[in-house]
Amino acid sequence: MHTRQSVYINGNWVSARGKGEIEVFNPTTEKKIGSVPVGNMDDVNDAVAAARGAFASWSQSSIEERQGYLNAISNALYERTDEIAELITSEVGTPINYSKMAMVGTPRVVSKSYAKLLDSFEWEEEVRNSLIVKEPIGVVAMITPWNFPLHQIIGKVAPALAAGCTMILKPSKEAPLNAFILADIMEEIGIPAGVFNLVSGHGREIGELLSSHPEVDMVSFTGSTDAGVSVSQAAAPTIKRVTLELGGKSANVILDDADIEKAAKMSVYACFNNSGQECSSLSRLIIPSSKRDQVIQTISNTMEKYSVGDPMNESIRCGPMVSARQQESVTNYINSGIREGATLVAGGDGMPDGLENGYFVKPTVFADVTSDMTIFREEIFGPVLSITTYETEQEAIDLANDSEYGLSGGVWSANEERAIRVARKIRTGQVSVNGGAFNISAPFGGYKLSGNGRELGIHGLEEFLEIKAIQR
Repeated sequence: MHTRQSVYINGNWVSARGKGEIEVFNPTTEKKIGSVPVGNMDDVNDAVAAARGAFASWSQSSIEERQGYLNAISNALYERTDEIAELITSEVGTPINYSKMAMVGTPRVVSKSYAKLLDSFEWEEEVRNSLIVKEPIGVVAMITPWNFPLHQIIGKVAPALAAGCTMILKPSKEAPLNAFILADIMEEIGIPAGVFNLVSGHGREIGELLSSHPEVDMVSFTGSTDAGVSVSQAAAPTIKRVTLELGGKSANVILDDADIEKAAKMSVYACFNNSGQECSSLSRLIIPSSKRDQVIQTISNTMEKYSVGDPMNESIRCGPMVSARQQESVTNYINSGIREGATLVAGGDGMPDGLENGYFVKPTVFADVTSDMTIFREEIFGPVLSITTYETEQEAIDLANDSEYGLSGGVWSANEERAIRVARKIRTGQVSVNGGAFNISAPFGGYKLSGNGRELGIHGLEEFLEIKAIQR
């Protein structure tokens, strides 16, 4: 049992002053695996004061010192890969192999990448009679989600450390335990007191307190679009910087000259990674009407081999939803697809065969989905793929852009130039061409209701910097 009774403030583990505890459940077994304390306003004020107090010295720390801590975090994550991956799998339900790679491996590489980036980052430049200086923005509040818990934390913590900022982290209440291991690591590597603070609690209380706090200079939030609106509203009176990485309903466009077999098969994985609980999931597959039957046959064959079950089993592709509430939500979307007349290709309502416990749903594929259907328009956040046909390339682009979101996307074509031309016309923050791999040094973020700002790489670092012009 992973029982935590203290929060981490000013370099010390201290008792939280809120009442009760937040219980953490394994979505596969439905059993309690741990708990974290409930912080309150006093804890937030203490954490902000600690971060404010540490900022003067940390903001003046040397590049070499910051690099040392970033590399130390990366090394510690590497040494504890199996432990942390197994913990996140027990919190979220992520299949263990993907957990090791994406939930621990990616944050490890991201942390190291910021240490390396500092080797060449230009902090100053001259423009005519001005010296342009980049400085850390100050105290940053970080509010993170459950689906990629440690990755989303490191995607904020690493650039903030690199920039010279101090911070308060409020992790997701569904998957907070990994954040406490990170706090353990921070203590072990000797990060200066007050630079990193951790306060667990309920989002509506802690998140709002942090977002509205007058001594917080910036809020970096990842989560739902509705919650992002609330964060922005709370932050508005103090005119603090707000970066948001929100929802998605991303389109994967297969052009008529693509390798149909490969594109169709890969579309399953592009939608169902992390059991579909991924904001950048390519959940809308847009295909030529002339290739409909071939695509559906390929996907049907792929789904027959797509395993669902205990995510600790290395052969399993799809684990449970994170909670009973999420299971119910995804099930409702599946039923809406059936009710609104989409063609069920695979999956459907109910528990997967052979499973009686856990928050599972059947990985589901719908064909003949039209743009007015709920499953085309709304983010499902589960393993549900919607297939829509088009007649012309322009119609494919229009369908891809027919969304209030704009986080990710995909284009498949035998002609890379053509694919890139189409990719340029899709209004999203990222587009993968022919399955192009995720790049931790490229900016990640969205257009439209998918958010403001970017994470990762140099663009992610610059979010945590203010710009000053000194005229002379």
